[in-house]
Amino acid sequence: MAGARENARSMARTDVLLISIGGTAGLRAADDALAGSMRRAGAAVAVARVARAREPRTFALTDLAWAVPARRAASEALRDARPRAIVYSSTTAALLWPEPGAIRFDAPAAGNRPGRHGIWQRPLERRRFADAPLLLPWSEGALAEAPAPHGPALVVPVAVAASGPAARRDIAAITYGANPEKKGLDRVLSAWRRVRRDGETLVVAGLAGRDEDGVRFAGMVPARDYRALLRRARAFATAPRREDYGIAQLEALADGCMLVTNAAPGPYAALAPARALDPRLVGDDLAGALRVALDDPARDYAERARALLAPWAPEAVDELVRERLLPALLAVAGG
Repeated sequence: MAGARENARSMARTDVLLISIGGTAGLRAADDALAGSMRRAGAAVAVARVARAREPRTFALTDLAWAVPARRAASEALRDARPRAIVYSSTTAALLWPEPGAIRFDAPAAGNRPGRHGIWQRPLERRRFADAPLLLPWSEGALAEAPAPHGPALVVPVAVAASGPAARRDIAAITYGANPEKKGLDRVLSAWRRVRRDGETLVVAGLAGRDEDGVRFAGMVPARDYRALLRRARAFATAPRREDYGIAQLEALADGCMLVTNAAPGPYAALAPARALDPRLVGDDLAGALRVALDDPARDYAERARALLAPWAPEAVDELVRERLLPALLAVAGG
């Protein structure tokens, strides 16, 4: 918790304290982006990061393993200074909170912790959502899954932008393989093996594995290198069993990839843009959709994708944070 104490010492005049679990690279990047946006709007922001927790076999124990140090990090930060507002990111960070604050989440436990997976989280989450002065879902879909009753809510998406100039599209398809069961990597590989042609390669980023004909495992790569791969790929293929947001899919669209996906349950913010861009690429026939993307790509796909992603543009999110989020946070805090 040295990092939390170090952050807290500089909080004498802090506007917002962000309690960041950051269990994945995507969550850490999302929290950094939100803190940066609030700072650009003129707010003094401190971030109390939760050290990486052990991950037991079940979601129930894993969430407890994160919630306990999140409470500790928040309590230590609050002992040293009194921020005007608190934001817990994500739901798990708020479950054992020392005091109420806004809750930022990509999906609630009510949606992604069914049955025994959320046996203690869901009832506690209902109380936290009812007591929170403000909910900050990443998407309208996440808000729709939130248990009621709850207080006011403001959708604040994670900003997404192109990572650089377009490159030569010399990779047929790419997928992101971290958390392979949830992301349906087995489905993607099965579809690819059925329809790939000689000379075509699927790159699996975020996961180590044994290469085979037409499949190359890139392993964990720095974010800059991963986005460079997206700029070289023609299609991004994924078949999640549930999708809480789809940041990898949104990044792929921002970098000009065609999105080939199933219509997964969950908030899945990238699903509506994918359908609008080319409905042939969205459905249960992943193999067929891959061949459509590679053999008969829709006209001006990348250009239209950039237009559809306007609400996720960094400048749009900055404006939302400046004009609506900070006033709302400080209003409910009485300041």
